[in-house]
Amino acid sequence: MSGFFGVISGNNCVNEVFYGTDYHSHLGTRRAGLVFNLAGKGFWRSIHNIENAYFRNKFESELAGLESNSGIGIISDTDPQPLVFNSHLGRFAIVTVSRLVNIFDLEKYFLDKKEHFTEHFEGNINPTEIVSKLICEKNDFVEGIENVFGRIKGSCSLLILTENGIIAARDKLGRTPVVIGKREGAFAVATESSSFANTGFSTEYFLGPSEIVLITAEGITQLKKPAEKMQICAFLWVYFGYPPSYYEGINVEECRNRCGAALAKRDKTEADFVCGIPDSGIGHAVGYSNEKKLPYKRAYSKYTPTWPRSFMPQDQNQRDLVAKMKLITNDQIIRDKKIIFLDDSIVRGTQLKECTEELRKSGAKEVHMRIACPPLLYPCIFLNFSQSRSIYELAGRKAIRQLGGEDKDIAEYSDPDSEKYRKMVDCITQNLGLDSLLYQRLDDLVEAIGLPREKLCMHCWDGSGYF
Repeated sequence: MSGFFGVISGNNCVNEVFYGTDYHSHLGTRRAGLVFNLAGKGFWRSIHNIENAYFRNKFESELAGLESNSGIGIISDTDPQPLVFNSHLGRFAIVTVSRLVNIFDLEKYFLDKKEHFTEHFEGNINPTEIVSKLICEKNDFVEGIENVFGRIKGSCSLLILTENGIIAARDKLGRTPVVIGKREGAFAVATESSSFANTGFSTEYFLGPSEIVLITAEGITQLKKPAEKMQICAFLWVYFGYPPSYYEGINVEECRNRCGAALAKRDKTEADFVCGIPDSGIGHAVGYSNEKKLPYKRAYSKYTPTWPRSFMPQDQNQRDLVAKMKLITNDQIIRDKKIIFLDDSIVRGTQLKECTEELRKSGAKEVHMRIACPPLLYPCIFLNFSQSRSIYELAGRKAIRQLGGEDKDIAEYSDPDSEKYRKMVDCITQNLGLDSLLYQRLDDLVEAIGLPREKLCMHCWDGSGYF
């Protein structure tokens, strides 16, 4: 995923944009960028690679003496952003949180019209440039954004910085969130509401699916009303989101506590204590611990001063190394103990298997894993979660193949009451060297989130969802 942040104010807002964007660093992995509209000078833009560095270290020195009343920033999973354009719609800068499944079809569409692309990264067309070109096909920004919603397959939320304000638009089906904050004389717009607390803003409004608004220092003007249909990504609460954030008014940490409690209610395993795999597993573990009345202990500590998030490096071997190096076991707590661990999900299972081996070396008597969501059986086609991995690298699919199952049987393997599901989970348990493994049921996850099932995207688990 990625995350954006923007501010428009009656006063200089450079610091607010800088810090607000930084508060989205947990969402992005590769690029970061800022753009400001400088009075009488036009747009100032900077983009940096953050794969092996922190956002603030890259940008802080560049902002000294800079003054602007409006700006936007992005922490991006993939492409360099923001992009700056001069068009018949006027000058504008744009950032997107997007996944364009049909990007090559759209590339061909524009090339067949004898149009060209200027933005490339690692030999690929920049998806944000595709979005911008779709916007510029129409007579105004609203028509242009509607053109984006109608032409792309995948998802796209965006911010457009113009000389008249910031235009914010949420994905057609609301798969990614957009929230507006307010303080006296200024408004902010962000992916994460947690970015408001220390930047002086309070949550004002959550955009609905496909809603478009214009934000100025004086207020918010609705340019397009929200649609009824919504398919917000459930993984926002399970994994992506930062604990203090809210989506659709539902707090991330409280939801994770409910997920853990739901697992505890279905679990009869006896253990000495509960532990969460940092970071997102902690909230789930606290909920489990409170429900089960088992003590919570930190068998793992995360070493954050020098090791960034484990999925930051693009090379899988590097990701695995970072994941291993950043977590340090505490032998004194682990030795001769039966431990229940909580984590958000199992993707390939490689890191979890290594963690289990380390726990055994540290003297763990039993290792029981509890996962806050159902088994992942489908790669994400709407956001950037697990997109680069083969479907058969998923721990669930690998187990199904080991059992001789076929793709046509997947529905049975996703049914937690079926014999095939039980065998699949048993196979994953053995593959990872665990004493036991319990996944969250889909109905329990829906209840923990608190939204109607039809408003949630559950594609990763049951193959549902639509463009």
